[in-house]
Amino acid sequence: MKKRMICLVLAAAFIISLAACSKTDKETNSNNKDNKEKTAITVCLDYTPNTNHTGMFVALEKGYYEEAGLDVTIVQPPENGATQACAAGQAQFAVDFQDILAAALTSDTPLDVTAVAALLQHNTSGIMSLKGQGMDKPSGLAGKTYLTWDSPIELATLESVVTKDGGDWNKVNKIPNTVTDDAQDIKQNPDHAIWIFYGWGGINAEVNNIETDFFYFKDIDPVFDYYTPVLVANNEFLNTNPDAAKAFLEATKKGYEFAIANPKEAADILINSDDTKSLVGSEELVYESQEWISQQYIADAEKWGYIDPARWNGFYSWLYDNKLVEKDISNNVGFSNDYLS
Repeated sequence: MKKRMICLVLAAAFIISLAACSKTDKETNSNNKDNKEKTAITVCLDYTPNTNHTGMFVALEKGYYEEAGLDVTIVQPPENGATQACAAGQAQFAVDFQDILAAALTSDTPLDVTAVAALLQHNTSGIMSLKGQGMDKPSGLAGKTYLTWDSPIELATLESVVTKDGGDWNKVNKIPNTVTDDAQDIKQNPDHAIWIFYGWGGINAEVNNIETDFFYFKDIDPVFDYYTPVLVANNEFLNTNPDAAKAFLEATKKGYEFAIANPKEAADILINSDDTKSLVGSEELVYESQEWISQQYIADAEKWGYIDPARWNGFYSWLYDNKLVEKDISNNVGFSNDYLS
């Protein structure tokens, strides 16, 4: 009996010891997991925060990046531009546009970046004018005033759609675009036509009860259904950290999918995350814009971020055919779907 009692005591002590060791191991493993170094990623925006960017701010706020083992910082663009900062390694990802990227990809020293995801699936830009002024189609711009940024691709696009619609491009009066509120400008200047992205400029007109006419470039010619905006990545980062790049895009996708399902909450996250405070006082615009643009993130694509090679290449082929770039980059140059889940 005495021996049995000793054995029972030793067995109990052994079990307690095992439990203690198990708890210690779990705590150690948990601490090691928590202390595991996260991959630092900087995302450089193209402009102050707006509804094009909502999914990234949602991913940050909801902890999707942290869950993916990433330490993500979202910053404003420097004077030389977001993509230049990305190519220089100052950011791992940046927001840009396919038309603007063309020059970066065809220069004598091409920027070392690749577009890895489409933030919007279709080109939502077009021409807005005051309703009833005859500019509801491109040919109606003849005899009117177009506010231009004097970009060669921009002007060639306008000339193409006006001519295709039977209008006289030479009769379009062109003046520099210096306005900060497109809707108010056309209200005060009925003969003005402005290139806008409908998700912001068009919605702004609606919010301010300004009736407008508008046409999409992609509706005039499908070649203009290019990708704008896109996420670009630093090529060296992609080559050395492919898993981190994939994790970043997967977490970002979750952010945009959340915004699609919850536009109001996503808009609130965007407003509260904006350190520039540029959205304060424009809450109604942000809510309405978010409601509209959330349906554009994926639209009819098979998944968020997908870049259709035919559309990407088709636009770059048009640029080359119209001598807007010196190199033909219509053979899958400058983009990749390989990092999307």
